[in-house]
Amino acid sequence: MATGRTHRPATRSRGIPEATVARLPLYLRALTALSERSVPTVSSEELAAAAGVNSAKLRKDFSYLGSYGTRGVGYDVEYLVYQISRELGLTQDWPVVIVGIGNLGAALANYGGFASRGFRVAALIDADPGMAGKPVAGIPVQHTDELESIIRDNGVSIGVIATPAGAAQQVCDRLVAAGVTSILNFAPTVLSVPDGVDVRKVDLSIELQILAFHEQRKAGEEATTGVAAETAVPAAAREESGTDQGPDGDVPAVMPA
Repeated sequence: MATGRTHRPATRSRGIPEATVARLPLYLRALTALSERSVPTVSSEELAAAAGVNSAKLRKDFSYLGSYGTRGVGYDVEYLVYQISRELGLTQDWPVVIVGIGNLGAALANYGGFASRGFRVAALIDADPGMAGKPVAGIPVQHTDELESIIRDNGVSIGVIATPAGAAQQVCDRLVAAGVTSILNFAPTVLSVPDGVDVRKVDLSIELQILAFHEQRKAGEEATTGVAAETAVPAAAREESGTDQGPDGDVPAVMPA
């Protein structure tokens, strides 16, 4: 069975922009949902809406794949699923190790979407000796002392770090030294890696803080709108009451009770 160590996806060699690569999983998710409903074809407008992008950007992205669809028919769903899966390297088996089997690491281990998307959890690793041998999602946890041999024996090139922040860099260094070249980092810290190693960071607290910012802004806009609505007096009402102007023809700062 092929592993990530010997077969790399061809996106970089084909010159596909990183922004396009980042959107390919969105298209694949939308296409997979269509495939599961036995939808044979989809228009660029329909697929773009499902993926949350505009149709012109989608068509440009697909042009990098050499896929242009058929006028009046659209895109063949099954072929696009295969095409995007191939570009992302998902038509082969990618063994993954998860380091740090706390609440988050255990939740990741139990995630059922890995296998259906071309990934296989090869090992769960934790520094706590008390965790060694305990099954999580049907996989026995192994101690960090075995990290290097686990990576070597399973041909692992993708590592997931779900440790506390203080341990993340040391774990990262060991993963890289053992041959891991792609890391998904859930630890709330920035990792330093050498050239040739890709890191994707998932920071839940940052995402929540961004949402808090938008909530605060929406609350401020609602408050401003409310004040404006309370202080606005319809012109017709002012004319009927005869109190729309002061002695010099200006609107008084405080309306009479």
